[in-house]
Order: sequence, then C-alpha cells, then structure tokens
Amino acid sequence: MAIAILGTRDGMALDAVVIDQAMPGHDCADLISEIRGRRPELPVLLLTALSSNGLAIDAMRAGATDFIMKPVAPDRFVTALEATVRPDVQRGELRPLTEKDSAPLGFGEIVGSEPAFRSALAIAAKAARARIPVLIEGERGVGKDMVAHAIHLSSAREKRPFIRVNCGAIPANLIESELFGHECGAFAGAFTRHDGKLLEADGGTLMLDEIEALPFELHVKLLRAIETGEVYPIGARGFREVDVRIIAATNRSLLDDIMAVRFREDLYYRLATVHVTIPPLRERIADLSGLVRHLLTRMARHQGIRSLGMTDDALALLAEYSWPGNVRQLQSSLLRAGISCNRDALTAADFPEIAVHSKAPPLARRVVNEAGVSLYQSNGHMRSLEEIEADVIRLAIGHYRGRMTEVARRLNIGRSTLYRKLAELGISDVA
Repeated sequence: MAIAILGTRDGMALDAVVIDQAMPGHDCADLISEIRGRRPELPVLLLTALSSNGLAIDAMRAGATDFIMKPVAPDRFVTALEATVRPDVQRGELRPLTEKDSAPLGFGEIVGSEPAFRSALAIAAKAARARIPVLIEGERGVGKDMVAHAIHLSSAREKRPFIRVNCGAIPANLIESELFGHECGAFAGAFTRHDGKLLEADGGTLMLDEIEALPFELHVKLLRAIETGEVYPIGARGFREVDVRIIAATNRSLLDDIMAVRFREDLYYRLATVHVTIPPLRERIADLSGLVRHLLTRMARHQGIRSLGMTDDALALLAEYSWPGNVRQLQSSLLRAGISCNRDALTAADFPEIAVHSKAPPLARRVVNEAGVSLYQSNGHMRSLEEIEADVIRLAIGHYRGRMTEVARRLNIGRSTLYRKLAELGISDVA
C-alpha cells in the first residue's frame, strides 16, 4: 500500500521515506530498491535495532540515504531526517557502521601529526596513569570517544569496564536512575533494583558524553560521587562505594554555561582537573592523507569492503572541504563512497556531495602529497620551503611518536640540527 502511494498526488509531495526495520527477516534492501526504482530522487532513511553491518551495507547499496541504529535520541533523528531532505546540509553519518567498525585504539595507533592534536594526545596520555577526572572538549566528530578509550586502555583500569553514557540521549526524568541506580519500589514502575552506570563501571571508567545536558539538579550528586566515591541510589537508605574514573566530554564551552548559570562552577573545575581540547579536522588538514589511508584500511578489515586507494584529485577535493562533521564525517563519506565504488581507487567523482559544498574552484585546490603535506596555497601558488619543511618535521614527529632520535635519523640530520630547526620554525616537540 505504501509503495502504491508513491505515485499519487500525496506521494509526490513526500520529502523523504523512513523505513523501520522492526523485525528480523524483512528484506529492506528489496523495498529500498523498489522505492528507488519508482522515485530515484526520494531520500530513504532506514532505522533498525539490528546491529548488523551486512544489513547496513546492503541497504546503502540498494540506495538508502542513511542508516541509523535504534534507540536514537529525538534530536539525532531530526538532524538525520533534516540532512536527508535539505541539500545544503551534509548527509547522514552512518553512525552504526562508523562507531562499531573495530576495536578502540591506543595512543600509539591514533593517526595525526599536527602539533595541537599531538599536544592534546600528550596531555591525555599523561593523565591516563592517574585516577583524576578528565574533561575532553571538541566539536562533534573530532574523536572524543576515541581519546577517552585511549585513556582507559593506557590506564591501570584497562581490564575493567569502560562504560559510555550519552547524557543528551536520556530523558531528564530517567537520567538519575540511569547513572545512580534505584531500589525496588523507589518510584512508580521501579519493579526491580537497578544498579546504575556508576556501579556498573566500578573499578573502571565512566565516560559522560554531552555532559552539558546533565540536569542541573544532579550536579551536586555527581560532584559528591566523584569526590567521595559514594553513590546514593534513588530510594536507598545509604550509599554504595565505587572506584570509578570519570571522563566527561562536551562539544561546547562549559565556561559559557557557567556564566549562564547552566553548569555548576565547582563541578566544572572538578571534571576539568585535566582539560583536553581536540582541534577540528579543518585545523589539521595535513593529517588528511594519513587519516584516509587509515580509515580505508579499517573499512577493508572490518566492514567487508575491499581494499581501496585514493586518487590525487579525490584527495585534493577532500583537502579543500571544511568538514563540519570532522573525522566522523570523513569516515562516513569514505564508507558511503566505498560501498558504491567498483574500481580499485576512489576518485573525486565518488564524492559528489563534497564537490558541491567545496567553496574553492578546482584550479585553486591544494595539492596534498601521499605524506599529507600541502604543497600549494589556496590561490594555486607554491608554499615556501620553510612552511613545507615545518610540515615534514611535524609529520615525522607524529609518525615516530615523538622519538626525536628516530626522527633525526630518518630525516638524515643530527639531533642538534633537528632541535635548532624546531626552535627556528617554532615547532614544539611535545608530540
């Protein structure tokens, strides 16, 4: 019946189709193909509770515009739906695939050599060995989850649980029970006892993502749990002791929320005992080539997509884009392109949405070599040797994880010469 509506007057007014994969066994790929055959330009959004990468790839190959795992927060669903309908908004993030593509990375496996990025990782790595809380700030998609996992893996808690809670995805009336737990009969509907995430993470790490969404009235309760290790479940007569390392993450400045009396100052400074700020992808474009190679390799290893390369024209196109969704958006774009690619390498033609949003004319696009070093300015002229040399040294420092003796040996210069160049070029060796 729904298919028949597509050709009617009401059907022609549709902006998008949402398909709910409610039960196993329904062949959504065939349904999507039929919709695409009747209305090729109509966006199709698939919702599913099945954690199957094969289903996602089949749906995307059949023509699905995006694929989202349930349960999904209302704001995330609205954002994804808006992105499928509005051509001026970057299309979906393929979150089930990009977030579940493989095991978490340790600090030694994270790709990136830009000084600000390596400095952030160095701060996080030093903090990993302590029990103190960490606050990670950065735009959506920069890799806050990745850094939080790396902190956990580099700590003495690595064998213990790593629990992630998105404070923005839980209704305000349920989040206290979700974090602190409740006793049987504590409120209507509390038919059994629930431990809560703080107790689940005992001995390990609890990541509180979108911490700014935590209701203000729970700030004191969380602060007390951090300072004393005492958790008070709803309806309990006493407390339960826990040993939990808290990592909070946010995509905005909490200092602004403090000024607007939306966030407690004492909780902020307790969470920000160690403060890590991850720069957006647009501020570390020199890392793009290495990131692309890394992500394509992980796709081939974990997503069932054959190994793919990247042509120079495609890399130059990606280097000119501003990446508002950061590394997560890059990963999604590569996955979307890889699913449809029948060649051995991705070309600029495989990224039509990026080409539409790129503000630079083709001749003005920067050329980026395989090492991820930009050779040209945005106006088409060559960069200076000093700028290129600085990028090469930064790349080497990141590639060899700050081992300066190895950096000097590979660059075929003495250590004293290397440190002199670092001083002259204003490069920090913190990486």
